[in-house]
Amino acid sequence: MFDVLVYLYENYWRPDACPDHDQLSKKLTAVGFESEEIEDALNWLDGLADVAESHTGVQGERSMRVYSPAEQEHLGVASIAFISFLESAGVLPPPMREIVVDRAMATAHAPLRLEDLKIIVLMVFWSLGEEPDALILDELFVDAEDRLIH
Repeated sequence: MFDVLVYLYENYWRPDACPDHDQLSKKLTAVGFESEEIEDALNWLDGLADVAESHTGVQGERSMRVYSPAEQEHLGVASIAFISFLESAGVLPPPMREIVVDRAMATAHAPLRLEDLKIIVLMVFWSLGEEPDALILDELFVDAEDRLIH
């Protein structure tokens, strides 16, 4: 599923630039994705659109998130720490954080791999028509061990 999401991010600038599900499914199949993987990704994107719509215009500049035991288990320590990092950097406001958590909980993997969470964060920005700044894009795409320290 995550490979399909990355493909969509790289090939469509905005969600509304994507063709309808039937056409998109055919294109993704032609590229070589498996039908189950495509279906999972499209269902996940439908959920993202629903959640993003329900959080549009929601204010909450200052809120604290307490993760339930089920969320802690599903997300894992590394993912929760990364979400906290993005929040503290001022990149992920509370309404977007809630979309990220919702979509992370909608995945089958537990605990969620940090690489997969980064794709989820990227897709949330993409779905809202926002582009993260260059430093955050670097954080989302470059592995920590590949970074050069000056």
